[in-house]
Amino acid sequence: QVQLVESGGGLVQPGGSLRLSCTASGLTWEHYAIGWFRQFPGSGREKVSGISCCDHTTWYSDSVKGRFTISRDNDKKTVYLQMDNLKPEDTAVYYCGAVATTAQGRGVMLYYDMEHWGKGTLVTVSS
Repeated sequence: QVQLVESGGGLVQPGGSLRLSCTASGLTWEHYAIGWFRQFPGSGREKVSGISCCDHTTWYSDSVKGRFTISRDNDKKTVYLQMDNLKPEDTAVYYCGAVATTAQGRGVMLYYDMEHWGKGTLVTVSS
């Protein structure tokens, strides 16, 4: 049974930082690309960032480029999303997803649907 578990969300002041984690079990980790998404109240899921399975190429949405950094630790089967200079408009539930593909990070996020999802972690940016 595939499981993705997000952690690291919480309340932070504008300009602050958080690091989200997405830890996987029940899948062949090295075959999967991982994406981060977020959902605002009353709206659909928005793509945030993605990282490929094999060469660790990355992709970022324009809204987070330069502030967020995605990385993966294959030994721990974990992908991280380091979020710096957070803004109130970053407030959302953040989800990670996994898809079995060797596509590079940009291709994963633009052309693939995730096969597995976590349950999300809430990030609130407020003073």
